[in-house]
Amino acid sequence: MKLYDCKDAVNGRRVRMFLAEKDVDVPREEIDIGGGENLSDAYRQVNPAGLIPCLRLDDGQVIGESIAICRFFEALHPEPNLFGKTPKEAAVVESWERRMEREGILSIAYAFRETTPVFRNRAVPGSPREFAQIEALAERGKVLSEDFLTMLDARLGESEYVGGDRFTVADITGFVSCGFAKWIGLDPANHGDNIARWYSAMKTRPSSKA
Repeated sequence: MKLYDCKDAVNGRRVRMFLAEKDVDVPREEIDIGGGENLSDAYRQVNPAGLIPCLRLDDGQVIGESIAICRFFEALHPEPNLFGKTPKEAAVVESWERRMEREGILSIAYAFRETTPVFRNRAVPGSPREFAQIEALAERGKVLSEDFLTMLDARLGESEYVGGDRFTVADITGFVSCGFAKWIGLDPANHGDNIARWYSAMKTRPSSKA
């Protein structure tokens, strides 16, 4: 199997961290998003969506979407468990993981893609169409990103980890979201004592370097 990845892609980092936590090594092929390689005919033959990451299995099946890839490896390598051990825990972890993506990654992505020069006329990820950057969307994304960090600090004031009392995939998505926030000038460590404590602890995990 092969993981198509980009070292600078936030969703690629989610998968790399997940694999590192599982101590699983998968051959990788680097795709240059900045240079538009993900939009090339060659890459679209692998993943028609033109998105990173994706996983091609030995039988040719391609799995897109970072969390789908993580679920695949969770099933292959159940320990350490990262999606929840009981029905209740799994539901809570998933609900928080979704919030980390929706309120974190997606909000930050608006602020980032709508202002970064390399994405001029490529504001919509994976689309072959030219879409101009929209300043108002960037401004909204920045505000929502601030709101996300405030929400996350409040959550971490009531729970040691994002999804509960132990490390899970929700922490991975939260952590990469916070790293992504730095790209738009927001330092999570400056958004409350709770998020600062958690973010500092997360950076000590070997997987944080993935």
